[in-house]
Amino acid sequence: MAINANQVKELREKTGAGMMDCKNALTESNGDMEQAVVWLRKKGLASAQKKASRIAAEGMIGHYIHPGDKLGVLVEVNCETDFAAKSPDFTQLVKDLAMHIAAQNPLYVRRDEVPDEVLEKEKEIYKDQARASGKPEHIIDKIADGKLESYFQMACLYDQQFVKDPSQTVEHLINALIGKIGENIKVRRFTRFKTGEGLEKRKSDLAGDVAAALGG
Repeated sequence: MAINANQVKELREKTGAGMMDCKNALTESNGDMEQAVVWLRKKGLASAQKKASRIAAEGMIGHYIHPGDKLGVLVEVNCETDFAAKSPDFTQLVKDLAMHIAAQNPLYVRRDEVPDEVLEKEKEIYKDQARASGKPEHIIDKIADGKLESYFQMACLYDQQFVKDPSQTVEHLINALIGKIGENIKVRRFTRFKTGEGLEKRKSDLAGDVAAALGG
């Protein structure tokens, strides 16, 4: 199938990949734009895996403060060189990640950071739910594993759908830039602050809230 310049341009704008990579992706996907995006992401993921062992000790601290000043995020994102850390693409990635964390509230960076005791507790909950719904015992573990995958997609930053483009995960977003700049990139840590989170309200405040809810 013949690939035209407009298709290549559209794919490049969608992914940020190089012109020849976009043309190859469209050729391999018979002109299917969505399959070409998948092809490029897989290619980016392979590139990222090759670079994953390289030390990423440079980078920057990004931040996001939500309008109203009651929600904020700090995130450390590392790369290999100070040159890359100062690039517009890397700076934009860090800003996007800080905003994403504010919006989606992940609990961990990656799934390998989830404590074993948390995973076991979640699996037991899913097993109990499956049994309560009458599922056969021989498929209980499989159901629990499937729901655990959904838990990772909710709780882990890298597994979450990117808030500005739900068609890709945060990991895909990072891997696309790894493929573009040729350096390892890793989110090291983040902290999300929300005013009053985790604090008990004073009894007078609570009473006022109840009265307001009751129309009193």
